[in-house]
Amino acid sequence: MRVTLWGTRGSLASPGADTARYGGNTSCVAAEGNDGTLLVLDAGTGIRSLGLSLGNAVRRLDLWLTHLHMDHVQGLGFFSTLYNPAAEVHIWGPASTTLGLRARLMRYLSPPLFPVRLHDLPCNLHLHEVPCGEVHIGEFRISAVLVCHPGPTVAYRIQGPRSTFAYFPDHEPALGVSRFPLTPEWTSGFPAAAGADLLIHDAQYSAAEYPEHVGWGHSSVEQAIAFATLARVKHLVPFHHDPAHNDAELDRIISAATAAMRPSFQVTPGTEGATFDLP
Repeated sequence: MRVTLWGTRGSLASPGADTARYGGNTSCVAAEGNDGTLLVLDAGTGIRSLGLSLGNAVRRLDLWLTHLHMDHVQGLGFFSTLYNPAAEVHIWGPASTTLGLRARLMRYLSPPLFPVRLHDLPCNLHLHEVPCGEVHIGEFRISAVLVCHPGPTVAYRIQGPRSTFAYFPDHEPALGVSRFPLTPEWTSGFPAAAGADLLIHDAQYSAAEYPEHVGWGHSSVEQAIAFATLARVKHLVPFHHDPAHNDAELDRIISAATAAMRPSFQVTPGTEGATFDLP
């Protein structure tokens, strides 16, 4: 399994900020199996570059949306694979308590927000709502769990023949608890992350910033490390960086948290273009 980061921000990076290494696009990650199966996680602005790299060779692609906040879908209308009549595209994502996935997506893919309507896309489009139990696509087994973040939000666990990847771009498991982490059965999202070879996890804030953002649905770097420790993952990628943090600030925040907590696993800050080859 090969995992590639195409966008790592929680919102578009601040204009003029030094983002040469970490990048400035919003959430988008691709997972490719040894058999050629292609999964795309979220449709932030990074998905435009992914689409350009794929060209017209794709015959099936599965796009898994964690939720429908703008920073996770704002690249959807610019994803070239959606305009390929030969492509079969499956979009998976959560419904709300009042609207299904199709109705929710149509709010964005329709005027005045976007000139092309969802039903006018020329690809062979299929929509699926999650959570829906374990799904088998190619060599992958994918499952979704609801996690702590405003609005219906899921995290994904992707299992290949020999490795497991967990994706938690927006997650606040420390919300409402005086001591974090709690035991596994009381910690948001634990089953999807447990024992993962690679965990991509929300790490938007420094420890000093988090108290001013309690309830916003995001974690500090320290909380991401604590969650990964509880889940006994092998490799953590801090992700969903604050748009106001430039490269130097991210280096400082992540290095300080790692030095203070001394995790037993590898911590690699999420940067655009980074690729992780799992066994």
